Amino acid sequence: MSPPTLVYDDDCGVCTRAARFVDRRAAIDIVGFSELTDDLRARLPPDYKACAHLVTDETTYSCGAAMERAYERTGLLPSQFFPLFRRVPGYAPVREFVYRVVASNRPSIGRLLP
Repeated sequence: MSPPTLVYDDDCGVCTRAARFVDRRAAIDIVGFSELTDDLRARLPPDYKACAHLVTDETTYSCGAAMERAYERTGLLPSQFFPLFRRVPGYAPVREFVYRVVASNRPSIGRLLP
């Protein structure tokens, strides 16, 4: 079983910081959009540049689900928290809304980060 791959927008400072954070704390490969291989690109949706993706042996997670699964592997929270979150009614739409808010405000958020 190979490690998952986090595919992200390597032209985005916020995205790069998030990917590096995951890379330092989890057994996940990170690959920027500019470094995609044909095989990896084939595993992504046609509009892959719209958000981040986590590619595993079994499936591809996109947007908020991708970052959730990547952060889950960092060990920041006890591993049982994320499966509990996923069982809360309405969690997935809120997760995706938060992802979109962050993605839509990357320049402002980037200025706030050290």
